[in-house]
Amino acid sequence: MEADIQGFRRKTVLDIDIDLIKKYDKPGPRYTSYPTAPHFNESFTHKDFLDEIIKTNQGEDLPDLSLYFHLPFCDTLCYFCGCNMIVTRNRDRIKRYVGYLKREIDLITANLSKDRKTSQLHWGGGTPTHLNPDEIADLSSYIHDRFDFKSNVEAGCEIDPRELTKEHLAALRNGGFNRISMGVQDVNEKVQKAVNRIQPEALTRQVVDWVRELGFESVNLDLMYGLPFQSAKTFEETVDTVIDIDPDRIALFNFAYVPWMKKHQKVIRPEDLPVPEEKLNILKMSTRKLTQAGYVFIGMDHFAKPNDELTVALKEKKLYRNFQGYSTHAGADLYAMGISSISQFGRIYAQNIKKEKEYHAALDKGILPTVKGCYLDDDDLLRRHVIIKLMCDFELDFASVENEFNIDFETYFSWGLNNLDEMMADDLIFIENRTLKVTQMGRLLIRNIAMNFDGYIERKEDRARYSRTV
Repeated sequence: MEADIQGFRRKTVLDIDIDLIKKYDKPGPRYTSYPTAPHFNESFTHKDFLDEIIKTNQGEDLPDLSLYFHLPFCDTLCYFCGCNMIVTRNRDRIKRYVGYLKREIDLITANLSKDRKTSQLHWGGGTPTHLNPDEIADLSSYIHDRFDFKSNVEAGCEIDPRELTKEHLAALRNGGFNRISMGVQDVNEKVQKAVNRIQPEALTRQVVDWVRELGFESVNLDLMYGLPFQSAKTFEETVDTVIDIDPDRIALFNFAYVPWMKKHQKVIRPEDLPVPEEKLNILKMSTRKLTQAGYVFIGMDHFAKPNDELTVALKEKKLYRNFQGYSTHAGADLYAMGISSISQFGRIYAQNIKKEKEYHAALDKGILPTVKGCYLDDDDLLRRHVIIKLMCDFELDFASVENEFNIDFETYFSWGLNNLDEMMADDLIFIENRTLKVTQMGRLLIRNIAMNFDGYIERKEDRARYSRTV
């Protein structure tokens, strides 16, 4: 199972040095964007966003489109949730929101070049499958009527097995979806009760069987460590179960306990959470078992089978990162619709209004529901390039950056380079022939490595409260 990835030999089993994790574990950005979302500002308005859409839809050979639709509704509240979601069973409310989502689609498509192709589609939430099968079919049809999709489009949807029928999945498949992602978190019943997410193992297996039967190309299962009452011993059963289910991808997320941001997390008692040492034991055990089972550690919290597109993109240095996590569609312009969603293309980010009523009110006025965003200056573009290269390629060629941005690398990034001696001594990175390379252990701490090239941190302009890096 060894593979030649990124110029060094990948071990079949990745074993974690817990002392190193402890040493570097601190709050830091996830770098789904750069600048990160706390640096967006309200001086960027819907008019600015519209101007950028018009400006970037001129000419020929325009980038592909990556479309994201936020469907925020859920049947119940999972106490660990960090998403922008709405718990409701009011079908009229859901129908009304979808109607406004269609209005936003029309405002966007009215200003897009008709020649543009869509190579990526994602529905997230919330729980997109809180829509019923007819609503899924209707929205999917509306989207396909207004965007031109490539035949090999990557189309994924997040689902919740607990409120799902086979008809929901059939509606997604008939609507062109070919990838499914769903949460498992933990199969232990005590943990499930503590986070208000009861999901029997048999149900998870049934839904995965349906997904396979209906011809979806890929299944991702999410796990989460750091939840109440978890231990390395109990979570081992979850890891073994998921390996046996045999998904194409596995995400192993660190529970971000941020009750100052997500008020509902206050129902989780801090004393019920695993202590930091045990949390790291869970991470070590899980990573060892997943890589031992043949999954390739992609980076941060993602694992994939050796023949998966993410693994291939990693090896070929074509991996990309945006608000949807790791992706194989570098270069596509991301247009995101629905409350709180964030678009990214050219030199801008644009975020939608987070509250449902305000979102509706903007669209009632016939304007894009943009609440804030930012323009990227030359320094932002340079540092975004460097951070994405580190997060995705796990190596950085100084000369290549110099040629693209006309800088002297060692001078421009002197602050960050001066901080790397300890990381080199700890075998997280090494530099040879003016190329920085990240080791397998370093990939677990890639956020820490990337922070050394973050201009806002260097200039002490970043005071956001982030989740911990591991």
